[in-house]
Amino acid sequence: MNRFNPMRKLLTLAAFVWAAAAGAQTSDRLTIDTEQLRKLQTAEVAIANFYVDSVDQKKLVEDAIKGMLEKLDPHSTYTNAKETKKLTEPLEGNFEGIGVQFNMLNDTLVVIQPVSKGPSDRVGILAGDRIVSVDGRPIAGVKMDRDSIMGLLRGPKGTEVDLGVVRRGATGLLTFRVVRDKIPVNSLDAAYMIAPGIGYVRFDNFGMTTGEELRNAMKELKKQGMTSLILDLQYNGGGYLGAAAEVANEFLEIGDLVVYTEGRTVSREKYTAKGGGTFQEGRLAILVDEFTASAAEIVAGAVQDHDRGIIVGRRTFGKGLVQRPVPLPDGAMIRLTVAHYYTPSGRCIQKPYEKGNKQDYDMDLVNRYASGELMSIDSVHLDSTKVYKTLEKGRTVYGGGGIMPDYFVPADTTLYTRFYRALARQNIYNELSLHYIDRNRKELQERYRTFDDFYAHYEVPQSLVDSVVARGKAAKIEPKDSAELAETLPQLRFILKALVAYDLWDRSEYFRILNERNTVVQRALELLRKEQPVALAK
Repeated sequence: MNRFNPMRKLLTLAAFVWAAAAGAQTSDRLTIDTEQLRKLQTAEVAIANFYVDSVDQKKLVEDAIKGMLEKLDPHSTYTNAKETKKLTEPLEGNFEGIGVQFNMLNDTLVVIQPVSKGPSDRVGILAGDRIVSVDGRPIAGVKMDRDSIMGLLRGPKGTEVDLGVVRRGATGLLTFRVVRDKIPVNSLDAAYMIAPGIGYVRFDNFGMTTGEELRNAMKELKKQGMTSLILDLQYNGGGYLGAAAEVANEFLEIGDLVVYTEGRTVSREKYTAKGGGTFQEGRLAILVDEFTASAAEIVAGAVQDHDRGIIVGRRTFGKGLVQRPVPLPDGAMIRLTVAHYYTPSGRCIQKPYEKGNKQDYDMDLVNRYASGELMSIDSVHLDSTKVYKTLEKGRTVYGGGGIMPDYFVPADTTLYTRFYRALARQNIYNELSLHYIDRNRKELQERYRTFDDFYAHYEVPQSLVDSVVARGKAAKIEPKDSAELAETLPQLRFILKALVAYDLWDRSEYFRILNERNTVVQRALELLRKEQPVALAK
């Protein structure tokens, strides 16, 4: 008999449903059709015992669960144990391992940066080192996938692992014994002074440590003279609701409503600012785009509804469904939608969807592009039946899905030629920048001691540009004519410089360069420099 009985998944789910029914606090009481539950159990037993061929019972149950969830909303999902761990780890704030940022180069793990004061840094592993074996097992040149390599490197805190390392300039194989430890997973992408008096902070997601990271970043920026802040939530897919409330708390006054949730069997639950926020008075701009979702939308909606700051960019994704985790016995998990998110003014963040039609839901961003919404504010559809007022100034805001910014900034498609996009799809310039850094790391580090020196004086060598164009040609990716090539080269040099900065320093320096041409960032800077920006301007 298998150690894990698939029937336990069905029974666990049933137990959860029964508990939810018992705890329901609404008049619309939840009922359990026990006959249907027995039918599901009978089907699993019958197939497992009488079907003509042998079946994988675990997969059978997983497919049944997935089939049920697919008929519901687009965000109710099932993940197996491995997928669950992979999804939750970036949000939990740490994992246990050796502590390196790495990339794969020619089937070999190359260390980009050891985590400062982490296990690898403590034993002397350096940027540019190649880890070629783990406990004597080769991981270089053996076509091992990234997840498998990470599985070998990670392990419980306190356990030891022997790493075989090849280093440029060193003879033979170097061996390092590393004691694994807890490694922080930061959600902070960048924090720096983008202009005199104006700080810039960007997050990748909303995890367990996001609130603390924001407070620490603002504390350092205030020391550098920050009086206004740009909080960049572009491409931020969200995360924990609690983290969103914690971030919003930094900007709002005690007692201000941040968000509330409500569902058919879930009574209204309010999240309010607790007070003590570190940036309640300075001028604030929050940047959003069509990929800003969930927890990031909660922060943007709260700031907008309380007239605390300005929202700049494009209409957000519109993910306003609350998922309750349902752990299953083997480590798998169901994330079941139980409620909606509502902004303080009463707007439902969730965009419309048809149950069971995930394909149409997934095409929403493509449809926005095709309709012209991303290019022109005149093409944005605002639902005139869902009109709300902000809580302080009484400005008109709209529901119907997502957060519409106060200042619309069209997507800038002029920077990217067909040739450039094709190079990006094949990861060509990213891969060749890694090769370039690998060959020239020591020379670059000696020549550019600080990022400011690099930023002011570094120029991408023509040889690197030529190698990208040549690799594209080898992959049958070529500009249609000399004019397209000439149009592509400035942006190609620009992204290559940013990638080199990322490998020599970190993400903050990468975004310092990228933000030069980010039209949403530049618009926010323009607005914050004005004494009194007027909301809802085109």
